[in-house]
Amino acid sequence: MSKKELKFEGLSVSPGIGIGKAFVRESGAIAAPKYKIRHREINEEVERFHRAISRTRRQITRLRSKLKGAPATAEEEMGYLFDAYAHMLKNSRLIRGAESRIQTERINAEAAVQTEIEEIAKTFSNMEDAYIAARIEDIRDVGNRLVKNLSRAPVQPFAHVPKGSIVLADILTPEDTAQLNPNKTAGAATMVGGAEGHTAILLRALGLPAVLGAEDMLRHVRTNDPVIVDGDRGLVIIHPTAETQSTYERLRSNQMRKNRQLTRLRDQKAKTRDGTVVALRANVELPMEMELVTRAGAEGIGLLRSEFMFMNRAKLPSEDEQYRALRELIRPMKGNPVTIRTLDVGGEKVASPSDGDQIPVDVSPLGLRGIRLSLARPELLETQFRAILRAGVHGDIRILLPMVTNASEVRRARDIMARAARRLKRRGVKFARPLPPIGTMIEVPSAALAADSLTQVSDFLAIGSNDLTMYTLAIDRADEHVAHLYDPLHPAVLRLIQFSAEAALRARIPLSMCGEMAGDPRFTALLLGLGFRDLSMTAANIPRVKQRIQRLDLAAANHRARTIMDQIDAGRIAALIDDFNALA
Repeated sequence: MSKKELKFEGLSVSPGIGIGKAFVRESGAIAAPKYKIRHREINEEVERFHRAISRTRRQITRLRSKLKGAPATAEEEMGYLFDAYAHMLKNSRLIRGAESRIQTERINAEAAVQTEIEEIAKTFSNMEDAYIAARIEDIRDVGNRLVKNLSRAPVQPFAHVPKGSIVLADILTPEDTAQLNPNKTAGAATMVGGAEGHTAILLRALGLPAVLGAEDMLRHVRTNDPVIVDGDRGLVIIHPTAETQSTYERLRSNQMRKNRQLTRLRDQKAKTRDGTVVALRANVELPMEMELVTRAGAEGIGLLRSEFMFMNRAKLPSEDEQYRALRELIRPMKGNPVTIRTLDVGGEKVASPSDGDQIPVDVSPLGLRGIRLSLARPELLETQFRAILRAGVHGDIRILLPMVTNASEVRRARDIMARAARRLKRRGVKFARPLPPIGTMIEVPSAALAADSLTQVSDFLAIGSNDLTMYTLAIDRADEHVAHLYDPLHPAVLRLIQFSAEAALRARIPLSMCGEMAGDPRFTALLLGLGFRDLSMTAANIPRVKQRIQRLDLAAANHRARTIMDQIDAGRIAALIDDFNALA
């Protein structure tokens, strides 16, 4: 008997239609591969399991020692918890059961731990005592610590996803998303997340149809269930009927035909009908995007997010590692400019080095991130500068500083770059000469309002519309509960963009936009009317924006932009934009 079709609404974060079988990432568990071991490998695997137990015990002991000096109540409560953890790491059901599974089922230790946790969870969930039932989270925590210690190499959570799968999860972090292979994955959906968060940006960069914030979805789906992800309408459909399946297969075919038509624009200039040329560049999150960047006809990379070099690692990347990674991204651009943003971890962008080599990642978007972190840890920034300068001999590069709030931060960064250049010179290492331009990202209201002073210390300005909108409206763009309030057409946001653009034009320095607004054809006429001639976006959006530019008359766009900037209501602004676009 066929199961009933179920539909879940969420936020459309990456367009397209994905049709396939579900690959469900279980909530509360660390994803690790499951594989069979040979009979002669059993003893070795058991020994590996015991080493991980010892390692976990030492970690618990260190954590407990850090409680000294904490408030008495906290020390007592956490002490009880760590006592319980220590007990579970001895002769508990978890340990006995996992070891037994290694020996009898001949599976790897990570899979044995996770399977045993799920069996224990089933038992606990049937207990009427809520306190006892809730202890499964403590067992999960201990189990997850064991799995982390077993997986000394970074866990590849989606390494074993079958080709054509739809990945479903309660949440995907940016690090998780970076592991998705667009050649194997047909789409993704989560119960948590916002349309403008970093995970959403990565999904768009990978070209994966995706829906975030589809609440309650995982209660009704299992791995291998048929699923459709409608990234255009924000729908997740589980157990689609034959009619629904046929409809979506037809829609997907139509989309593929339109994409092929847009591909024909690859070698054409982005030129308005009255002759103004606009540079269209690509935002790059991951090296795997480079094929799409080239295929889309990007005129260089307008924003290379360097965080990929710090993700899913056991330790920080060395200067040489960063140099090699950057070199392989610069060379394919064949002389087109590559703008490299320095490290911007913090908020929801997470790097995960080992205990002995940590970046102090602040989960708050108002905390230690962007240029603040780089200046607090100048050795990190200098290492990155040295790698960038070395990579600069392979092409045309620019450097972009994130989360700047005042001119002194730019000056300090310039001093660190000068020091990096001096050290390379002493070492006799080739590096970019003259030193590459340093630009400032306008992402916070203070930077926009101080744009005139920033132009005095910057070689160019780049507007990051995503964060600028978030900080101006005090909205967490990754929070599905308030994501609908995120509006780049809010008059305050547009005023700050206009203020920054005019400051750059007055100072006669280059100006670009590298936020999501740049890649949305709906906003193209407005941005050109405000003076932008350099737009950077997800590579997949370049053909659509190019098509919009080719149909535009710049004089008309200038006039409409002036009308829009006189408005005080976001609804009226949206109407003026949509009416103008309807005429094209």
